[in-house]
Amino acid sequence: MGLYLVEPIVAIYAFASFLVFPLVQQYVYRRLWEEITNTTYPVADQTSRCAANSSNHSSYHEEVQKAASLFSLYSELFSMIPSLIVTLMLVAYSDHRGRKITIILPLVGALIYTASFLAISFFELNLYLLIVSNFVSSLFGGVGTLLGGCFSYIADLCEDGKSRTLRMAGIDMVIGLLSGVASLSTGYFLRAAGFNWPFLTSALFQCANLLYAIFVLEETVMPPDPQPDQENSQSRWPMLKLVYGVYQLFATGGQRKNTLLVLLLLTFATYCFANMGGLSMVTLYELNEPLCWSEILIGYGSALSTVVFLTSFVGVTLLSRCLPNAAIVLIGLLSVMSGLVMAVFAKTTLMMFLVRIPMLLAIMPAPVLRSMLSKVVLKSEQGALFACVAFLESLSSNVAFAVFSSLYAATVAWFPGFCFLLAAGLCLIPMALLGAVGFVGSDKSEEAEAILSAEETYPQDDDPCI
Repeated sequence: MGLYLVEPIVAIYAFASFLVFPLVQQYVYRRLWEEITNTTYPVADQTSRCAANSSNHSSYHEEVQKAASLFSLYSELFSMIPSLIVTLMLVAYSDHRGRKITIILPLVGALIYTASFLAISFFELNLYLLIVSNFVSSLFGGVGTLLGGCFSYIADLCEDGKSRTLRMAGIDMVIGLLSGVASLSTGYFLRAAGFNWPFLTSALFQCANLLYAIFVLEETVMPPDPQPDQENSQSRWPMLKLVYGVYQLFATGGQRKNTLLVLLLLTFATYCFANMGGLSMVTLYELNEPLCWSEILIGYGSALSTVVFLTSFVGVTLLSRCLPNAAIVLIGLLSVMSGLVMAVFAKTTLMMFLVRIPMLLAIMPAPVLRSMLSKVVLKSEQGALFACVAFLESLSSNVAFAVFSSLYAATVAWFPGFCFLLAAGLCLIPMALLGAVGFVGSDKSEEAEAILSAEETYPQDDDPCI
């Protein structure tokens, strides 16, 4: 008997991914350091590598920082377009052929990427093969595809708006908790066993996750039996059917519904762009002077950052009882902005740790906006909706990573914190769009009221969402 639980999949995926994710930039950084300087990477027992660096080593930091940020840029550019296309196609397709395909294929891609990383590290292959493996894995979709499928899966199960919001927030919390545990152990794992063992451990977890998704997880959307006269047309025009599903989101609604849908999608996309753009440069910033963090401190910092997912879930749970959805999103945006501004002036280890405090509610906008969006469309359109959401999230995150990697490479010599300041300023855009959402819904119609308010109804005992 199968289970209707996607949380274990998200949990294992988060743990396996964040067991490797903090190591990717560190591995690339070390390999580039050795290639550029023709010296071994300076590793010491001190909490900061700056104390162990000579003046000659210090002069190499700027050049290695630029090379590492540009490497990240190339990697993202080669994987972005195929991942976006696959995300849009698969999640929209899940409305007709089931949600599991949007979950299984990204897990296959993650396994391919982790196994490739292990091979490159173990055999010391050319570093730029990482870009090739990233491209190949993106052909199976990415984290946006996986989360789009999981959120559509939850929308299928949860009829009640409040339970849907809380369970979507729970997905973000699970990501935070498990990624925090993985990030905390990564530094010690790396120091004790090197890069190979963390990569192998991650690959084993990804393999177990794939088996759970294939053999244990139940399907929520059963594909209809094709009629004999429809089989040929469906096989000949699959793309047309996918595009038609996305088109129906806007074609079947009135002007007010479409306006709310577009404004909410833009709010979500600009939030992801500002948030991911600023956070994507944190590891390089911590490796740079004057912080020069070791792998242990980077692990502590990554683990502390993931506490944000837990506190944001608690924030959504408590604030949804007394505040409307728009107010919760605004508080989350202010949290992002304040943390990024503080990061600009973080020049000591203590200050860099304290940056995480004002960002404790920074993840709240994501689940609340997803829930608001899911209330706009019909149940049969949830897959198409979350295809658009996942597409925009992946597009915003990848473009933000590429843009901020280029900016960091250009500004690291004279103002390393410029990326954080720019990201904080960009938070004003989703705030303005959120105000427009409130204006559109100011007539207090039943539809707008349901979207903007935090619903106070609770699921019944037989609700599979529980």
